[in-house]
Amino acid sequence: MTEFRPSRFQILPTVVKNLLIINGLFFLAQNTIQGPLSSFSFDDVLGLHAWQSPLFKPWQLVTHMFLHGNFMHILGNMFALWMFGSVLENLWGSKRFLTFYFICGLGAALMHLLFLSWELAPLIRDYANIYEMHASGAEYQADAMINFINKYHVGFQSTSDVINFLRSNPDNTELLNRVFENLTAYYQNYLNTGTIGASGAIFGVLAAFVYLFPNTHLYIYFLIPVKAKWIGILYFGYELFFAIRNSAGDHVARWAHIGGAIVGLLIVITWNKTNKKTFY
Repeated sequence: MTEFRPSRFQILPTVVKNLLIINGLFFLAQNTIQGPLSSFSFDDVLGLHAWQSPLFKPWQLVTHMFLHGNFMHILGNMFALWMFGSVLENLWGSKRFLTFYFICGLGAALMHLLFLSWELAPLIRDYANIYEMHASGAEYQADAMINFINKYHVGFQSTSDVINFLRSNPDNTELLNRVFENLTAYYQNYLNTGTIGASGAIFGVLAAFVYLFPNTHLYIYFLIPVKAKWIGILYFGYELFFAIRNSAGDHVARWAHIGGAIVGLLIVITWNKTNKKTFY
């Protein structure tokens, strides 16, 4: 047997159906309740924040999985949940699949926080240095600000002009205060940006499917048949490449995807140590 085909009565099993509904309701709330006139921010309260951020709360390890940035984001995640999650729930049962899904999501969140903490460490250190220098009126704070701007690519309306002004007027208190305010805004925005999406848990689901059904054909663009194992390897390699590269402007939580896939793979390997009949 090389493929898994769920019966027509199992196309939308209980847990997958309810996850689709809950994610849909959260997305609807994000786009109706939240707005410029609302004091409540879903991203601030329910999105996952770095533990160095004052916005971090423990419940965000779970709640971030039910928020999405836009329609294509939720569409892609929910389609994958239905396509691969339905197979796994039919195979394992609802209770086991639900446990698996949330463990993958939590594993992805912890992996993301770990690498985010490592990424934020130099930023926090450098900003603390500027803060101390500015508070004490240190002599070389203008140089420190210029180094910070260049290192973290802080954008101003005219960055080169700001840098030139700082070099020409290193003791101008008004200029230093204005630049410091902008650097503080940049720092707080970077530190307090939340991560949202079910992608970490979905990658765990995908990893389990690929491991259990490596020779099942998936159809790219509904036309080109490719075995699941090749898609899984290429997709994981793609995420790993861009996670290591850490390109500027890449707002995708690559390490969350990788973490979810690794956790999902470890779980399914453990569960199948004594049950080889579920391999296809």
